[in-house]
Amino acid sequence: MFGRKKKTDVDEEPTRFFGDENDESVEIDEVEDDLDVAGDEFGDESEGPYDISEIDSDDPTAGHDGQRLDLGSVLVPMPTGGQLQVEMAPNGSPQAVHLVTEHGRITVAAYAAPKSPGQWREVVAELAQSLRDDNSAVSVENGPWGRELAAVTANMDLRFIGVDGPRWMVRCVVAGPSGSTAANAPLVAIARDILRDTVVNRGSEPHPVRTPLPVVLPQVLAEQLAAAHEQQQLAAAQQQQVAVQQPQSAPPAPPARPTPPPRSGESGSAMQQLGQ
Repeated sequence: MFGRKKKTDVDEEPTRFFGDENDESVEIDEVEDDLDVAGDEFGDESEGPYDISEIDSDDPTAGHDGQRLDLGSVLVPMPTGGQLQVEMAPNGSPQAVHLVTEHGRITVAAYAAPKSPGQWREVVAELAQSLRDDNSAVSVENGPWGRELAAVTANMDLRFIGVDGPRWMVRCVVAGPSGSTAANAPLVAIARDILRDTVVNRGSEPHPVRTPLPVVLPQVLAEQLAAAHEQQQLAAAQQQQVAVQQPQSAPPAPPARPTPPPRSGESGSAMQQLGQ
């Protein structure tokens, strides 16, 4: 599907990949020979994820069973009954869009990759080591596109599914409660169905290898987020104004100092002094 080229043929320098979440018993080197990795490098030509150049329709948002959500670098189908959760970067730009289902959360993102395939295999090894370092249990399994990484962490179960494409790599992260990311779990089936109908729009701009491709929200969603952000700012300003207008309570008066009893002296006793 994509021509195999030497490492020197890449047009970008590699950079450190995102540090995700590591193994208790299964080493990558121990399982590589046991996996059927034919699809690991080239994917399944009969199904997605697709490069946008492979879409014949004039409307790439028209998916197999409904509309795809256009997020700029990826176009993903919405799961039935699913909701969107947008993660914002510190600068206010969208960083990730999560598809939330009743079973858990699915996140599809695209990254710049070399012209030759094989980036996902490297990423799996790095993710596994990172998870091991966090004392998580990790196993490497064979899925529809090759290697999949399943992990049990302290907070949730995870499954990472990756596919190499022409100068891009798409990664699907499945996250949910205990047992929800098993190979035969409903959440994983939904994630694979989404990935089969995902379209990647890398664009022609140069990007360093492993750089996340930009996420662009649809206009309607961007307007809704902007309105919600504006309401939050307005509510915060109103709360601050109320706090300023509230009268400051006067500090409590210091306790009265007790009057020391008169002392008797040469002029008479204490009772005599009080009676004068």
